[in-house]
Amino acid sequence: MEEKGTISIHTENIFPIIKKFLYSDHEIFLRELVSNAVDASQKIKRLASVGEFSGELGELKVKVSLDAEAKTITVSDNGIGMTAEEIKKYINQIAFSGAAEFVEKYKEKGDEKQIIGHFGLGFYSAFMVAERVDIITLSYQEGAEPARWTCDGSTEFEIAPTEKAERGTDIVLHIAEDAKEFLDKFRLKGILEKYCKFLPIEVEFDGDTINNPAPLWTKSPTELQDEDYLKFYKELYPFAEDPLFWIHLNVDYPFNLTGVLYFPKIKNEFELQKNKIQLYSRQVFITDEVKDVVPEFLMLLHGVIDSPDIPLNVSRSFLQADSNVKKINAHITKKVADKLGELYKKDRKGYEEKWDHIGLFVKYGMISEDKFYEKAKDFVLLKNTEEQYFNLEEYKVKIKDNQTDKDGNLVILYTTDAGKQDAYIQSASKRSYDVLTLGGPIDSHFINMMEQKFEKTSLKRVDAEVIDKLVEKDIKNELILSEDEQKLLKETFEKAINNPSTQVSVEAMPADEMPVTVTMPEFMRRMKDMAASGGGGMAMMGNFPDQYQVAINANHALIQKILKADQEEEKARLAKQAYDLGLLSQNMLRGKSLTEFIRRSVEIVS
Repeated sequence: MEEKGTISIHTENIFPIIKKFLYSDHEIFLRELVSNAVDASQKIKRLASVGEFSGELGELKVKVSLDAEAKTITVSDNGIGMTAEEIKKYINQIAFSGAAEFVEKYKEKGDEKQIIGHFGLGFYSAFMVAERVDIITLSYQEGAEPARWTCDGSTEFEIAPTEKAERGTDIVLHIAEDAKEFLDKFRLKGILEKYCKFLPIEVEFDGDTINNPAPLWTKSPTELQDEDYLKFYKELYPFAEDPLFWIHLNVDYPFNLTGVLYFPKIKNEFELQKNKIQLYSRQVFITDEVKDVVPEFLMLLHGVIDSPDIPLNVSRSFLQADSNVKKINAHITKKVADKLGELYKKDRKGYEEKWDHIGLFVKYGMISEDKFYEKAKDFVLLKNTEEQYFNLEEYKVKIKDNQTDKDGNLVILYTTDAGKQDAYIQSASKRSYDVLTLGGPIDSHFINMMEQKFEKTSLKRVDAEVIDKLVEKDIKNELILSEDEQKLLKETFEKAINNPSTQVSVEAMPADEMPVTVTMPEFMRRMKDMAASGGGGMAMMGNFPDQYQVAINANHALIQKILKADQEEEKARLAKQAYDLGLLSQNMLRGKSLTEFIRRSVEIVS
């Protein structure tokens, strides 16, 4: 018997609201309908397993069909189906969740988390793209009659008897004029591949199965080999290099979480594609914007996280406020720290070989999360210019005797670019000082963190001062010049340099050091680095001229030669040459100044 009625909802017309506000992205309708069809298939499977359905299950499959001429998209399943009464109850009363009742009824039989069920509001996403929706369905129940439900997007609906031979449900969408983009075969296939790639029931479109119903993260780690993880990685990222290693997540208390996180190969440059981790809810794709679910420092990882505790229509405000999300975030941090600690202990050499790639994650984590710092301080590595690796305690022991200054402070020397700063590294080597390589994209923050965490320790870039002032000892080199000679040298160089923001000093240095050393003080360079990385009020620093210190080595033969030169012009020429040599060792001599230096060098040699 045909029946007409009004959908029971608490507003005059919910459909314009659905169309505009339910989901920001209209393509989501297909995810919702296919998910519902998968639910219906899983429910019949569940009923069969607990002995409440004894008929033939057949091959459970969801089919999506497109008829561009008729302007329809059909989502079909051979799942649980519905009676006319159930349509009225579950479809017409939006406020009532059929899935909730189903779960309640069967949860005492165990394994209820396999039953999804969110048919209610999700179904209505169909009206974001359809001007009319038909449901043609036949329930699994013995003696059930097939029924057809039709609604044109108003609150009016019709239910009538119909013909349908097979158990299950067909949802037929008559696509609206403003949603014609969805009548394109490739557009539909793209949406299905995006959202339904790993749904647990086979999904067929245009004669092809578009999903892998049993993805790797749903299996137990004990069933899997390394090649399985690598194969799945290629499925997710076909063009990526093999990952370094991975972490299989498998938690069922106090929240449910499965997934696999891969550590990709990332060198010292940020490959800032942070949308590489995919978030799923029971194998339904939600988003690849996983901020808040995954700690910030692990956003560069790849892989999949699946949790039924995260709803499908997530919003940023939900993720930030939800307690399960916070627990998941903390758990992932702990799992990553445990895995790195295990790798470090089990295979120190292999860990060192991977360090150039994983160091970025470890340092970022230590800077951003105290809990991670507490674990990571045991497995963070420092690499020196000799390509040797040390943990923090090993390094302190290594340099303690030689690099402790007269005030008892430990001085850690580092280079940000060993090629450019080679002359300064060689000066440090003559003193048997060790130099770390810290030139990565976040190493400036890592350096600041180390100074805050370590007592009586300072870090200085190897070109921040002349070598004897980097690690100040009580031993002083003898200055062999008189005060008048020092004054004359200083004036000669100031005139040759002709730059008011450069400070000139005459220093007692070993005769085999450079005649002139050009340095920028550590604090000044750090402030400029912070300004360059956009540090709020620090941005003003970017407008100040660079301030350099020029140290004249009073004990060098060239400086003695400058003093002995008869003519002022010759003194100035040699002073400029010595200064340019200092600039050259800092890779700071360019353009016209470099050309003049080369010409002058040729003249002097000739």
